[in-house]
Amino acid sequence: MEGVPLPAAKLALVVPTLHEVANIEKVLQRIRTSLDPLGIPYELIVVDDDSGDGTAEVVQKISDSDPRVRLLVRRNARGLGGAVVHGWERSESEIVGVVDADLQHPPELLPQLWKAIESGVDVALASRYAEDGRVRNWHPVRHGVSRLAIWLTWPLQKPAIHVQDPMSGFFLVRRACLRNVHLETQGFKILLEILVRGNVKSVTEVPFSFGRREAGNSKAGIKEGLDYLFLLGRLCRVVGLRRSATKRQAGTPESR
Repeated sequence: MEGVPLPAAKLALVVPTLHEVANIEKVLQRIRTSLDPLGIPYELIVVDDDSGDGTAEVVQKISDSDPRVRLLVRRNARGLGGAVVHGWERSESEIVGVVDADLQHPPELLPQLWKAIESGVDVALASRYAEDGRVRNWHPVRHGVSRLAIWLTWPLQKPAIHVQDPMSGFFLVRRACLRNVHLETQGFKILLEILVRGNVKSVTEVPFSFGRREAGNSKAGIKEGLDYLFLLGRLCRVVGLRRSATKRQAGTPESR
């Protein structure tokens, strides 16, 4: 009916966990404190990879008093990307997202990300490398590896939506952009895959200062690095096929 405002889109924010008992209560509280003033319907989906350290028990206790918090435990499975997809597939929310449980991503950024989505963009991401963004207390080698990893994505990104931090683990995306898109469940750089494979037409980067985790240990290691390289290889093939199809549709001969 004309003049009646449409209901707000619902947000499903996945918080993947593995041995995050020291952080999870605090991060869920900060997320709810950030989202509640927005007056939007939301659910927080904690996907725990069977930590066995008490993480699931803490989440279940919170869920018992706040049904917006859901706990999903994956058995015999590991990997941030797989956990995120697992959570998204078990929600019907129009907007989906992810935030790490290590508090390196400040949940207080959520209102800005949501505002960007409300303005009409397809993806809103927290960016370490956008103007005014930064990383704190990183070893120069780690910073250099991060920059190299991002540099390798430049040939893969769509020219119209190049972003400075395609490796971000804190973002919101419209579910419509993921329709008919198969996302890999290995590795942990799911945003890059969405930007390359998804039907994404617009992106907003919200700068923030990326710090050290407050407690627990990082899950990044050699396996995650290899998974990333394999992902780059798969995405290179996707981009190559897309460019070949574009040339055929345009009627121009492919270069030999």
